Amino acid sequence: MCKKSALGLLAVAIVATIAGCRRPGATGGAPSGAPQTLQINGSDTMVNLGQAWAEAFIKKHAEVSVSVTGGGSGTGIAALINGTTDVAQCSRPMKPEEVAQAKAKGREPKEIQVAWDGIAVVVNPNNKVGQLTVDQLADIFAGKTTNWKQVGGAQGKMVILSREVNSGTHVYFKEHVLQKGDKTSKADYATSALLMPSSQAIHDEVAQNPQAIGYVGLGYLDSKVKALKVAQEPGAPFVAPSPQTVISQQYPISRPLFFYTAGEPAGPAKAFIDFVLSGEGQQVVSQLDFVPLKS
Repeated sequence: MCKKSALGLLAVAIVATIAGCRRPGATGGAPSGAPQTLQINGSDTMVNLGQAWAEAFIKKHAEVSVSVTGGGSGTGIAALINGTTDVAQCSRPMKPEEVAQAKAKGREPKEIQVAWDGIAVVVNPNNKVGQLTVDQLADIFAGKTTNWKQVGGAQGKMVILSREVNSGTHVYFKEHVLQKGDKTSKADYATSALLMPSSQAIHDEVAQNPQAIGYVGLGYLDSKVKALKVAQEPGAPFVAPSPQTVISQQYPISRPLFFYTAGEPAGPAKAFIDFVLSGEGQQVVSQLDFVPLKS
């Protein structure tokens, strides 16, 4: 079961600030002294994960105030380039032109993988379609397939939901599903696709719209939506998205999740990243239905 609801978060337009008063005996490697701040923003897929990491981190480092915001991977990268965030959370790698922009401003991006994620394709639980191939998904999201009856469902026009273009999930899904990893492909989302501001927004629309189809990270799965089984190609086995199938690389739509810093992390950022990569930090990954680095 997804743990996001317990965090009480909306995945966009969120500012989750966690602050603690400094207390004697706080453990860990964060610098001591005057209260310190740590700004983290970027991927909406990762915003709940970042919040959970922050909550666990300040139990050991109460002298650090941590702010976690969403807005998409592109937003986090832009903030890193402009020097307005300490850590960018990203569900995609930085693009070469983004790295060049950062270097032009004297910032050398440092990439740190922090977890794995599978992207689940979701429909309403009342939709009788339960499995699709990557080719079928590509045709649906490109607007070539428009009616559920064409893929074994009931008569009804499909409502395609996608993340906004600033989202790393939007980019990854386009490159790996619509374009099938072909960098020369011009395949793109249907012009009819509704661009949603967050993974939570896609989840909520699918939960109440029997004709909708969208995609979300594993951390957004619950009983209100149905995750489709996906086959890499016709004749291949259909595989449900789960931490286990992502770890085994059986599930076709999975990806690494990253932190980016401007140069080698130091101070509170280093302490936070060290915590995230520790056994305790990776346990938080599992608790939120993402996939730890070492599983």
